[in-house]
Amino acid sequence: MKKLLTTSALLLAAMPMASYASECGKVTIADMNWNSATVIANIDRFILANGYECDAELVPGDTMPTGTSMIEKGEPDIAPEFWSNSLKAALDKGVAEGRLRYAGKTLSEGGVEGFWVPKFLVDKDPSIATIEGVKKNANLFKHPEDPSKSAFYGCPAGWNCQISSGNLFNALNLEEEGFELIDPGSGAGLSGSIAKAYERGEGWFGYYWAPTAVLGKYEMVKVDFGSGIDEEHFKTCTTDAECLDPKPTMYPPSAVDTVITESFAKRAPEAVSYLANRSFTTADLNSLLAWMEENQADGEIAGEYFLNNHADIWSQWVSPEVAKKVKSAL
Repeated sequence: MKKLLTTSALLLAAMPMASYASECGKVTIADMNWNSATVIANIDRFILANGYECDAELVPGDTMPTGTSMIEKGEPDIAPEFWSNSLKAALDKGVAEGRLRYAGKTLSEGGVEGFWVPKFLVDKDPSIATIEGVKKNANLFKHPEDPSKSAFYGCPAGWNCQISSGNLFNALNLEEEGFELIDPGSGAGLSGSIAKAYERGEGWFGYYWAPTAVLGKYEMVKVDFGSGIDEEHFKTCTTDAECLDPKPTMYPPSAVDTVITESFAKRAPEAVSYLANRSFTTADLNSLLAWMEENQADGEIAGEYFLNNHADIWSQWVSPEVAKKVKSAL
């Protein structure tokens, strides 16, 4: 009887861990195609796999297709960095229908979006910090292939900011001022265009966001449209590909959320608790992204660098027991 009780006690002690692992099960994490998103996805994968014993894997992701897939198909389970203003109506509907959940804030201070110009141009002529000043000095922003035109760099195809930047390009009548909307082809193409212009002391005008290594490395000024923020119009028209009459509005402060499927939330509450606590400051993420760029590191290497060197940050997101497991795995 004593042996039987001892065996039973051991089995009971093991049950929470076994139940915990089985509850989490297979977890798919969207690996978005920009640096901050891919490094956060890799951090999440490592912590969920080693701290919560999830069968975690990364899957290719992008704003619109990932959001649509999560709403319609219930996969992937996690979108670690979702700029939710860009798909707000659809996401909110998914939440209302019990398909999705906002797990927490990816960026504690939110994200910044806008149209930008180099600071050295504004230092010479402060009016260039306004859209009217940009229009009057359109000749400073030479098109890379046609010097007779001016260039406005929009978002790469497939990014939801392609819709908002395109609608604002039209709302601000930039084509009438000689500007042509350029698709940079990729995130690297967009950041590379800023770096190239800045290092050559040339004009650049286009869409970008923060936190990013680029805006940490190169001093840029956000252009004032003189319109203020019309949040309702931004949500209902500026971010809508079918919007027929876009009007000028500055970008509202961007909520950057971790979005998860409701099915994952229900089966893995402990893992969801981590995602609710996991939040970066702009300064911390800018620093990590700058390291990533300087060392030409991919998301996996940058994620491991962060986990190895910033336990003071990430250990606050998890319990001491989980932190111990993650440190052991490192």
